[in-house]
Amino acid sequence: MAKIKCIISYDGTNFSGFQIQPRQRTIQGELEKALRRIHKGEHIRIQASGRTDTGVHAKGQTIHFETSFNLPLYNWKMAINTLLPDDLYVHVVETAADTFHARYDVVEKEYRYYVWNKRGKDVFKQNYYYQFPYQLDMQEIKKACNLLEGEHDFTTFSSAKATIKGSKVRKMYEVSCQKNGSQIEFIFRGSGFLYNMVRIIVGALLDIGQGKRSASDITGLLEKKDRRLVGDTVPAQGLYLWKVTY
Repeated sequence: MAKIKCIISYDGTNFSGFQIQPRQRTIQGELEKALRRIHKGEHIRIQASGRTDTGVHAKGQTIHFETSFNLPLYNWKMAINTLLPDDLYVHVVETAADTFHARYDVVEKEYRYYVWNKRGKDVFKQNYYYQFPYQLDMQEIKKACNLLEGEHDFTTFSSAKATIKGSKVRKMYEVSCQKNGSQIEFIFRGSGFLYNMVRIIVGALLDIGQGKRSASDITGLLEKKDRRLVGDTVPAQGLYLWKVTY
């Protein structure tokens, strides 16, 4: 058996998330359907670096699968992409070590979140940005980003629906924010992420940018470990799984 590793991208707009679900269009479902056709009806299970929710995009998601077929790597790429829909694409196909696991071997993930900060709606950006027309203090947001870097318990910034058991301590190597014209780009690089963590943090940062709270509040919010202390989870369409490092 060979283990194949793929780097894929997808537009999450018309998917019901990554994980396979009955009667729903999912990224896992489309990939496994393509692999089943290549393997003449044999079910091939894929493993991913992590699941993304409905509407979330990926520029650099990583998956792996095991196969008894022996094809050149370029042929794998061509064969899979021929069978995939237009909003899902395999960029890289590599042979992986027998011990490799797309989920358990991750050492760092990078997510990016995009906000379109302009008055009036842009219909062409509604699936790829969170359109937020309010004035923001970018310097205050950047101060708050700095306080989120390092190792912290991120319970306050984790969905109450999260099923994870055990520690909610994660290490953030980078939390940054840059405005270029009307586009605001948030970058999050860390050892791991809790359910909805990036989207909850962005919501809190936008509150800080509007003056609803101050950047210095971040330290206390982390210490209190209470999701109820921060506001709504921002929409999925601004979120991108950018890169996975092994």
